[in-house]
Amino acid sequence: MSGIWGNKIKISIFGESHGEAIGAVIDGLPSGIKLDLEAIRFQMKRRAPGRNDFATERTEEDKFEILSGYFNGYTTGTPLSFIIRNNDKKSSDYEYIRDIPRPGHGDYTGRIKYKGYNDYRGGGHFSGRLTASIVFSGSVCRQILEDKGIVITSHIKSIGKIDDDAFDFNYIDKDLISRLNDMELPLIDKEKANMMKEEILSAKADEDSIGGSIECALLGLPAGIGDPYFGSVESKLSHILFSIPGVKGIEFGSGFHITRLKGSQANDVLYLDNGEIKTRTNHNGGIAGGITNGMPVIFRVAIKPTSSIGITQNSVDIGKMEEVEFNITGRHDPCIVPRAVPVVEAAASIAILDFML
Repeated sequence: MSGIWGNKIKISIFGESHGEAIGAVIDGLPSGIKLDLEAIRFQMKRRAPGRNDFATERTEEDKFEILSGYFNGYTTGTPLSFIIRNNDKKSSDYEYIRDIPRPGHGDYTGRIKYKGYNDYRGGGHFSGRLTASIVFSGSVCRQILEDKGIVITSHIKSIGKIDDDAFDFNYIDKDLISRLNDMELPLIDKEKANMMKEEILSAKADEDSIGGSIECALLGLPAGIGDPYFGSVESKLSHILFSIPGVKGIEFGSGFHITRLKGSQANDVLYLDNGEIKTRTNHNGGIAGGITNGMPVIFRVAIKPTSSIGITQNSVDIGKMEEVEFNITGRHDPCIVPRAVPVVEAAASIAILDFML
């Protein structure tokens, strides 16, 4: 297998959910980038488990240790490597799945792919635990982008049947960006927070889980980033975003709704605004022909319900080759959407920096 993503920036992740540590090597970073470690810690905390009653009870501080590529506060230009140690492990919770794959997980496919040699504890290398490495890597990339005037923000668009308001595709206020970054449940309509919490806690009380979606905006990107076909902005963003466990769909701009429009409505008409070319609408999400047009790049990510639930389910005992009923034990998120927000932002940061360097 290969755990490497990227072209100019290469991110190589490693580790397993219940191994000694997880981490990554970031290759291709310029030298002389001053890293704000507190800003990275803030992003790590947004993703970390055990922060509230609608997240897993596993408590990991996600403290990172930078091993190389960083000296006297700046990147050196050599590969930046780091580890995040796993401290709150209960591997015995997973002994029962050695031969009984959990529905919705990569247990069965991983066993077939790696001939039974894969680490199955907590999902091993398939686990969402490894997204902590993506958040660290993305936080570094994010700082470089912000120095170039590029801002990434997102909010929870939906949880279950509860929908938040959508971003204005043409303009997003700086105060809203600041507010979203500090919220436990980042929402445009703050009144929806309790309703979403109730959706999550209701699923948790039923020993079930629930999914949702995240809407993300990339602001300040100049026109001309990306390539047609295989190097399109949509292609590269989709590639890394689909690498996040639980992501099952992505749409840009008006997405699938654009199929209900006529061409005269869907086309984003160009106009001059004080000598700057803009579009009056942004149905195509800031991208035309795979290349940015200077408008905000808007996309939404669909995230499935957490696969680990307490309800009795059916599976197959591969050792005995017989169908069985079983219950999943251990500590799990009833909804991974809130913790996925910084992961989506981090993944987008990595992809955009790969274009920009």
